[in-house]
Amino acid sequence: MSTSARAASTITAQPLTCHIGAELFDVDLGEVARDDALFAELRTLLLKYKVLFLRDQQFTRAEHVALAERFGPLEDHPVVGSDPDHPGLVRIHKDLDSPPEHYENAYHCDATWRENPPMGSVLRNVEAPPVGGDTIWVDMATAYEKLPAEVKARIDGLRARHSIEASFGAALPQEQRHELKRRFPDAEHPVVRTHPETGERVLFVNAFTTHFVNYHTPENIRCGIDYAPGAGNLLSYLIAQATIPEYQVRWRWTPNSVAIWDNRSTQHYAVQDYWPAVRKMERAGIVGDRPF
Repeated sequence: MSTSARAASTITAQPLTCHIGAELFDVDLGEVARDDALFAELRTLLLKYKVLFLRDQQFTRAEHVALAERFGPLEDHPVVGSDPDHPGLVRIHKDLDSPPEHYENAYHCDATWRENPPMGSVLRNVEAPPVGGDTIWVDMATAYEKLPAEVKARIDGLRARHSIEASFGAALPQEQRHELKRRFPDAEHPVVRTHPETGERVLFVNAFTTHFVNYHTPENIRCGIDYAPGAGNLLSYLIAQATIPEYQVRWRWTPNSVAIWDNRSTQHYAVQDYWPAVRKMERAGIVGDRPF
């Protein structure tokens, strides 16, 4: 259907919590990939709800890629394999032969170890466990908004380091770990970023964050003993904000269900409680901008 033929919105959005997440009805994502008006509506809903959920989507891998590319160019992943026929479509398959990494079951914002972390992702379930394997998303704009005023004052202007070596690389032999860091040096980002489209202030530390880079100032440090507990405890406290249930939405996967999320304002946690069942996902990640 062409843009001009569509007279009015047909997408129904049902909020799932008070802060984050909505399930969409009456929409075919394969059609959204081809229709300008539908895509514009989808993008508006994404900015409002931060993560969108749909069930029973029968689109092809090519349509999956086409939909994600409407947001921008796709990125590959240095550790997780991609579909050979659809570059940028990352396969996240967990079965009995999968390596034992547990990097997913931590609250994280995708690839903040990049200078330009992803703008967002379109994730489809291919095979779901009969029970378990949910994913949790967190509204990190609300997490920042609800911080005590004195904490907001303490973190104003702080910057932090994000590392692939200390996360994905931790399970690798030393030489491979060092090579991974050589290819992807640690990135530095503001502890509180500004969303480039909504203007929201977003708490931007997660499981990839290793330390503050500009905490050691006369205002914070009398002598060396102040640094270790002060900086470390503050970072742990900030990272723990993602665990607050009031900021979260939890999604139970079924085959051909889809989540689309804004990586700039959310974190997520893939619950790994389903072994020896199988969970197979396919994700298209969209290149983002440099946080400010």
